[in-house]
Amino acid sequence: MPRPGQVKSSSGERLSDRIALGVLTRAFPPELVDEVVAECGRVEQRRRLLPARVVVYFVLAMCLFSGQGYEEVARLLTCGLLEETRREETWRVPSTAAIGRARLRLGPEPLKVLFARVCRPVATEATVEAWYRSWRLVAVDGTTFDLPDTQANDAFFGRPGSSRGQQRGAFPQARVAAVVECGTHAVFAAEVGPLAEHETVLARRLFDRLSAGMLLLADRGFVGFDLWRAATTSGADLLWRVRNNAVLPVVKALDDGSYLSEIVAARDKNRRADPITVRAIEYTLGTSTDGTVYRLVTTILDPQAAPAAELAALYAQRWEIETALDEIKTHQGGPRLVLRSQHPAGVEQEIYGFLLVHHALRDLMHHAARDEGCDPDRISFIRTLRVVRRHVTGQAALSPLPTHPRPHHGPA
Repeated sequence: MPRPGQVKSSSGERLSDRIALGVLTRAFPPELVDEVVAECGRVEQRRRLLPARVVVYFVLAMCLFSGQGYEEVARLLTCGLLEETRREETWRVPSTAAIGRARLRLGPEPLKVLFARVCRPVATEATVEAWYRSWRLVAVDGTTFDLPDTQANDAFFGRPGSSRGQQRGAFPQARVAAVVECGTHAVFAAEVGPLAEHETVLARRLFDRLSAGMLLLADRGFVGFDLWRAATTSGADLLWRVRNNAVLPVVKALDDGSYLSEIVAARDKNRRADPITVRAIEYTLGTSTDGTVYRLVTTILDPQAAPAAELAALYAQRWEIETALDEIKTHQGGPRLVLRSQHPAGVEQEIYGFLLVHHALRDLMHHAARDEGCDPDRISFIRTLRVVRRHVTGQAALSPLPTHPRPHHGPA
């Protein structure tokens, strides 16, 4: 006999074993989820109403249907399957408490491993606006997520204004650093930490996900001798903005208006004992009298390989990571997003759930753009999100993938 709250088919299969998520199972197949669950040691010794595989998909659905309660998310996952069974038994979705306990048993590790397995750059050679010459354009940046105001979250993550006598922020916050493929907005590297941990510290842990043939863009908050050296060991090239007061001596002027310079470690007493050669580019946006002066440094030392004017124009691609993070926090998560997890392990699990769902959506959008032969930016993220949410619910949860979202000139 099935336990209370379970429905079995005539073959003895539990309804929870057959939960489907449409687009998400395409990106994260059940056999891969089972492999990750086993690798992380989360395989159950006894059969449960909420086995680990189902909990993984529940976390993904929770991050797809942000704002819905636990039990409503569970209902959305199963309503199509309940119609298919055509049985008289009433299937009671697990309680909020049961789902919370299941998430705690699962922990963040399976979501982190799944992210590392699946989330890769997705652009092909034919993807529009994903490349500069032979380089794949990627960008690094940081953001924060508001968390429920619990003692556990406050103690582990901290909150803004909690030092130097400043007024404490309303919510604890988790800091996240991420690397995004600019042309597709696919997040393929991420690290979560306490608010007190600077984004550059988190970013340094991401550099092993970089590779030769990438050009990494970063804002002026990231430049530093040690960070620069750590990033270059990946084999990727760099194009980073520097502060206007940074010391960049002119070692050699180049024909395109850029110049070779050096950066040194701040703690270097000799100031020139172990310099790194860089190429510097300076330009102004706006009028010459009141425009903003930008200073960039790059590992690409040959102006023939990447002229200064082209790199100056290219730097605007860095803003694509801002758009990608906004898609996750504002559109996927909802305005004024506050995560729902009451404990640090759940927070990390939830953040990786958001990143996984976003990658699945962006991969779908890339396929649509490729089929249409257009820039992925022409596909509306909001529209795609709505299509996928409709597809997961009801009988659509059992149907084939939705028709690719069409190019759309509305808000991304």
